[in-house]
Amino acid sequence: MDFRLGEDQRALRKGVRELLGRLFDREALRAAVDSPAVDRGLWRELGAAGFFALRLPEEEGGVGLGLPEAVLVFEEAGRVLLPGPLVATHLAAGSVPGAAEGDVVVTDVGEGLVPWLDEADVVLGSAGGAVPMRSVDPLTPLHRVPGVPAAVSTTGGWEAVLLTAAEQVGSAEASTEKAVSHAREREQFGQAIGGFQAVKHLCAGMLVRTELARAAVRAASLTVDPVEIAGAKLLADEAATANARDCLQVHGGMGFTWEADVHLHLKRAWVRAELLLPAARAEETVAAGL
Repeated sequence: MDFRLGEDQRALRKGVRELLGRLFDREALRAAVDSPAVDRGLWRELGAAGFFALRLPEEEGGVGLGLPEAVLVFEEAGRVLLPGPLVATHLAAGSVPGAAEGDVVVTDVGEGLVPWLDEADVVLGSAGGAVPMRSVDPLTPLHRVPGVPAAVSTTGGWEAVLLTAAEQVGSAEASTEKAVSHAREREQFGQAIGGFQAVKHLCAGMLVRTELARAAVRAASLTVDPVEIAGAKLLADEAATANARDCLQVHGGMGFTWEADVHLHLKRAWVRAELLLPAARAEETVAAGL
């Protein structure tokens, strides 16, 4: 079986990357950090572009594509750290009026953590008694619902886990690109630091983690097998968090500053890793399947 992207899939990825580059550039990212709230204008723009209706049938006003294409789109969202309950709203399109068009923001009670609760128009699952908690990621406000049992998200089930893993892959790719770009430009002892073997090894390891996770996520999008999705989530979480850490190391002291964007990828990766199917439960799923 040929797992390479087709021409239409490559065009979709290119188009989404250009769209997000226009709608959510670095200036918009920093503005969102300073004032974390769902940008309703951006949400409607995403809806108009078919982001949320990507998998709805064309006769229902959707784009008519499948889960593999959705994975490509969510990889691009992860690359730019697009904020908001994207997965829940995407999966609610077709069942929640206004979600497909981006007129409604939908969030979900998954592992007892509810992102963007105050901003959501619709909450899927019971959020009674939810209390605000301090989120490590300034772009993902969180509430905790006490007493919610650990379970796969009620919205989209395993598909929600897979799309979250796709976001992690996009973030891992962005961290790799940032590390390589800095290694080419930053000079020490009269040469670019990318010429030093230790830095080369860091960047190579980041690329390997990214591509391994990407392959697992894309393969799972074809099988939609829970065990394969759990394995893909494990690899994607590791790629996103480890790559962000290595990117910080490549950047040195400046990477730890608030002005740098590297820390935002690490913080988002930590949050995504816990929102849906944390590592311990993913490992149990894979072990049971083996």
